[in-house]
Amino acid sequence: MSDPRQVGAPHATLGAPVHDSPDPLRLCVLATVALLTWVLGPVAVLAFATLGAVGYVRARRGGLLRSRCRLGDTRLVIAYLVVVALAGAAGTAYALAGGHLRA
Repeated sequence: MSDPRQVGAPHATLGAPVHDSPDPLRLCVLATVALLTWVLGPVAVLAFATLGAVGYVRARRGGLLRSRCRLGDTRLVIAYLVVVALAGAAGTAYALAGGHLRA
């Protein structure tokens, strides 16, 4: 087995032209998250929002003050993710209660 750092790019070794087009990996990730959210419903929203909030809190403690997220300030991103997690928790509770409010 060869060291991957010493092997050329697959396109270069096959003689295919190298393209400068961006890799749409982010779109694949978004589609996967959307699929999981559709299948798992509010539980997935709760899980992803909690994961994101924990990640941003750790990053902020590590010194990250600005995010590439549209909200910019990591405090706003954390607040947004907490609100989304609360909505996911409410949706999960609603689903567990049979999907209807009891009087």
